[in-house]
Amino acid sequence: LGPILAIAAVDSASNHGRDPRFDEATALKMSQAAIGRTLDASYRFTASDGKSITFGDLRGKPLVINLVYTSCYHVCPTITQTVARAARVAWGALGADSFRVVTIGFDTPVDTPERMRNFARERGLDMAQWYFLSTDAATMQALITDLGFTYFASPKGFDHLAQTTIVDAGGKIYRPVYGDSFAVPSLVEPLKDLVFGRKASTKNWDGWINGVKLYCTVYDPTTGRYKFSYSIFVAIFTGVLSLGALAWFIVRTWRESGGGPRRPA
Repeated sequence: LGPILAIAAVDSASNHGRDPRFDEATALKMSQAAIGRTLDASYRFTASDGKSITFGDLRGKPLVINLVYTSCYHVCPTITQTVARAARVAWGALGADSFRVVTIGFDTPVDTPERMRNFARERGLDMAQWYFLSTDAATMQALITDLGFTYFASPKGFDHLAQTTIVDAGGKIYRPVYGDSFAVPSLVEPLKDLVFGRKASTKNWDGWINGVKLYCTVYDPTTGRYKFSYSIFVAIFTGVLSLGALAWFIVRTWRESGGGPRRPA
């Protein structure tokens, strides 16, 4: 029930006039079924600066995919600003080049590179690791099928799933995030999994360091930021001291009771 309630119904304030094909339960099922799919590296886009880019060019780091249509004046900008807020926190906690974000216009006849550039500028979004992309109808249709993204034309624009998708460094869909105003950890925690590795290797120093960062980087809701917590080290240190004291007590008791080595008479 929780994820369903997190779905933004339409880009208007009410649900009146919604396309009857837009069924929330079906949309959620399609979205969840996409987890584990690998996006085609050959999907080609045009960035807002006119340069060509493919998903293959974006591999090697986790990727956050935000689908919008530029003539939307409510939900799409809200989702994008929510992604921006969470992404800024994530870059601050995980590293400035730890992952990338793409905002892609799905209304392909309208969402040209110029429109995408204006969409970004109007919202003050100018980050080195964030790309605003346009593409053709065939590529978009293939992409939304891969992502499990649902949308239909409506009298006021489009009815669509409020979905942000997190993809791993190899192009595999890792997790969808739902809602037009989701909590910061909803995006950052999955990115932590991918950047540091939830099953971080401890066979080498880098793996050990990433494991520490994974479990010790925690969200502070009072500041809206992630911080490094030393509590795990305090707990380990306290545990070692307690075990040491217990061992000392056992050995001392054993010796005092005559269990220790005896001196020859």
